[in-house]
Amino acid sequence: MAMSFPLPTYTVDMVRAFPDDGQRYELVEGILLVTPAPASDHQVVIARLLAALHTYLGDHGPAYVVSPGEIEVAQKLHLEPDLLVYPSTFRPGTKWTQIDGWWLAVEVLSPSSKHYDRDYKLEAYLRVGVAEVWMVDLDRGCCEVSSVDGRRSIPEYRQVRWHPSGMKQTLELDLETIFRDVM
Repeated sequence: MAMSFPLPTYTVDMVRAFPDDGQRYELVEGILLVTPAPASDHQVVIARLLAALHTYLGDHGPAYVVSPGEIEVAQKLHLEPDLLVYPSTFRPGTKWTQIDGWWLAVEVLSPSSKHYDRDYKLEAYLRVGVAEVWMVDLDRGCCEVSSVDGRRSIPEYRQVRWHPSGMKQTLELDLETIFRDVM
């Protein structure tokens, strides 16, 4: 007969009391997800995506892009996407717990995080109302796009087209430029 072992659960307050040790601590339904600091290839891709998204949204546009961001809507859910786009109606300095209406969450997958990102965080992002989620896969050289409209993990290898409501133009993100020198 198989024995079940209860997993410990955590709250946001418990996680915030952890020492700053360079690890990233996140919660999905109270389950602790721990990942190490990202590698340089991961950070280069994030920097390129951040620059492209900032250029697209503009300095005084309808949304901000930040890296990393936080999504915290309950004591047992705390996520830190690599990039987060949220409406500019929430001024800089607004507490993360008061922000909602997120346009986009981006995770750049790494060997230590891809299981958590795909199997736990993707559905958690969509469940709390993030409009679109990108899982950027450095190994496969693609961006998997999922959204609240039901699309799930559609791989894009050449270009990601993104047109959130509130923007006149469509962003056409060239993935070859994003992945240059990284793969």
